[in-house]
Amino acid sequence: MGGRGYHAVIDMKTDGKKITILPGEYHASNGRVVIETLLGSCVAACLYDPVNGILGMNHFLLSSRRYAQSGSLCVTDAGRYGVQAMELLINDMLRIGAKRAYLKAKVFGGGSFFRSTGEKDNFLCVGEVNSRFILEFLANDGIPLMASDLGGESGRRIWFSSADYSVMVRKTRTSAMSGVLKQERKWWEKTMDGRDQAAPEPELWG
Repeated sequence: MGGRGYHAVIDMKTDGKKITILPGEYHASNGRVVIETLLGSCVAACLYDPVNGILGMNHFLLSSRRYAQSGSLCVTDAGRYGVQAMELLINDMLRIGAKRAYLKAKVFGGGSFFRSTGEKDNFLCVGEVNSRFILEFLANDGIPLMASDLGGESGRRIWFSSADYSVMVRKTRTSAMSGVLKQERKWWEKTMDGRDQAAPEPELWG
């Protein structure tokens, strides 16, 4: 899905306290911070309210069922994980002073590391599902998308700064992704508890 509109002008020494989030986590702040995460197939939504000086980031992975390329993801079982991840972050931002009307977004991740086994068909792989979901959610919620870098076959380490709401993106080689891919698989298995066990099991690859 390519990238647009992000830039890499972050001074890690002066831009504030560094906060690292892992799959399934989120963080919102009204102070000077740099929020960091490492993404494989997961997606991170970087939200900010520039009027009230609030920002936040989440890191989520939808459940493993594959979905056809037509139809809405936000109303599926998998989509509920994404909706919950977004609403938890948004509600925490609102709690500390943000206003929904002022929210803007930059989104990253959704790499092709985590795909369903089986023959090729017209279904989306997990990274594509995550990427498609976040774009659909933002459109439905009326949150302007200011920047995106989604898809592809590289991991991404990102830093989101409260100084000017810029996002620094560093593409990561497959050889450096084993740790985050294991975390993503663990998170995926957690979301599948009690779900459709007949769904095709994904494999981590690359």
